[in-house]
Order: sequence, then structure tokens, then C-alpha cells
Amino acid sequence: MFFSALPRPLRTLTQLSITVLAVWQLSACAPLVVGGAAATTAVVATDRRTAGEQVDDKTIEIKANAEATQILGDKPGRVSASSYGGQVLLLGDVPTQEDSQKIEAAVQKIERVNKVINRLRVGPVTELGVRTNDSWITTKVTSTLINTKDVPSRTINVTTERGVVYLQGRVTQAEGDRAAQAAARVKGVNQVVKLFDYVSAERVLLPQSDSTGTASPSQSAPATTTTSPSANQPEVFTIN
Repeated sequence: MFFSALPRPLRTLTQLSITVLAVWQLSACAPLVVGGAAATTAVVATDRRTAGEQVDDKTIEIKANAEATQILGDKPGRVSASSYGGQVLLLGDVPTQEDSQKIEAAVQKIERVNKVINRLRVGPVTELGVRTNDSWITTKVTSTLINTKDVPSRTINVTTERGVVYLQGRVTQAEGDRAAQAAARVKGVNQVVKLFDYVSAERVLLPQSDSTGTASPSQSAPATTTTSPSANQPEVFTIN
């Protein structure tokens, strides 16, 4: 009704403005500029994946969940896949170890998947109350990270399963440590598992692009890149 009442030129302009605004909001690469601190703020306020990587991760999640659904069929179970930079975290409940292995193998074959971290639990489906509490913990941890200084919250994915918080993202070692410590202080968190892609502080400041002419943080790293202390195993942040 509102659009139809407008003159055609104004209606077109309004629709175009809404579209541009929506695209800008969906673009996680758009920096938040405050005063003259654009570069510093962008480091904290943006997703460090390229737009192409973000699309790939969403596609991977959809395909992974579809594979799990097909494998489980009518059997009771639930599987949730979270992908960041091609690293896929599998959480949920499955009836047998064979189901877990089949799902992991199927997800590993999906295009653009670099690594699968299988944390599927063999057993009955987790109670609704526990899952609801996990969702609430995820909300609280996400809010805490947003309000924690020098933590790039927009480039960190938070997932909770039975009180265990999993953190995925592209961060420096110091940023990852701060994020884990902040998450560990949230009430209800039993453990924090860091699944970060570690990069150097210099790499964080590089422009992100899908073109071959400009490097993104996920491309080949310079000699100064910081690597994970445990390259093959998730880091478990023990809560004292």
C-alpha cells in the first residue's frame, strides 16, 4: 500500500535505497567507522572472511545438514553443522558410532570443506530443556564478546552443546585468548573449546578481497603468521 501510493520515480528510488541498505547490512566486510579510527575499528567490527568465504560457509552448512538428515533417515537424532573458513564443526546426537562416521565422511566430501571436527554424541537426543539452555548460553557469550575490549566478536562464531562453548573464527593468538577467557566467565559455561584460525596482527590489517590480485587472511601466510599451538587438535580452555 505504501509503495503503490508513491509516484513511480520516487517508488523506484525508495526500493533502490532499501536494496542498497540491505546489501550493506549483509556485507560483513563493511567497516564500522568511528571518528578517525576507521582502520582500528574495522579490525574489531568486521568478519575477516571474504564475501565469497561467507557464502561458501553457508552453503557448506546447508549441504552438511542435508547429508546428515539423509543418513539418519527415520532414526532419532539431530545434527548441527557450523562452518568457518571451510572448517566444519559437527554437534548433536546420533544413534550409533557408525552414523557418526558416515556423517563425518559425507561432510568431508563437500566442496570447500577443509577440515571436519566431529563432536557428535552417540546416545538419545538431548533434552529440550538442555538445548534451550545451550541457546541461552550462546546468546550470553555472544553478548559478552561484543562487550569485551579488543575481541573481534563479528568474526567469531559461538556454538554451545551441553554447556560446552565452541569458538570458531579468524583471530590473533591474543584475541583468541581474550575471547576464551571472556566466554569462560559466563554463567553456565562448563568448558570453552577454541577452534580458531590463527593469523598474525599484520595479516588482520590486510584488505579482504575475492579477487586474485589482493590477498585475504585465508591465503598463504607470511613468515610472521602465528600458528595454533596445537595444529591437529582443538584447544580446550580449562575453566578453573
